[in-house]
Amino acid sequence: MKIAIGNDRNGILYKQKLKAHLETLGHQVIDCGTNEDIPADYPVYGEIVGKLVSDGECDRGIVICATGVGICIAANKVKGVRAMTAYEDNVARLMRAHNDANVIAFGQDYMAYEDVERRVDIFLSTSFGGGVSLIKSAANY
Repeated sequence: MKIAIGNDRNGILYKQKLKAHLETLGHQVIDCGTNEDIPADYPVYGEIVGKLVSDGECDRGIVICATGVGICIAANKVKGVRAMTAYEDNVARLMRAHNDANVIAFGQDYMAYEDVERRVDIFLSTSFGGGVSLIKSAANY
């Protein structure tokens, strides 16, 4: 699977760890985030990941900032992106199974790395359960 990952300065450590983890599993990771511990504009990184996923260049996306909220909002501004913050294991599963989410968000300052890694694995291994995709239903409005 090809995965875009983006972050501001508050997500550097988790991005680096996740990137290594994902590559070990055989995924191709496109690093769209910063590696510099200086103030960075998180919406830029959320948008880059969102566009790569929306355009079909990447299968899924991961975004990380301090809380996971701001960068999630930024990714959701891209048409075709369904980003959600995975604050619990079952949420990581349900966001795929029920909502066909294609971007997962995390807050490095508020989540333990072990939880984040496990939730990424859940997110990547869960399929959309079927029914009416949010993409298809949104086109009717």
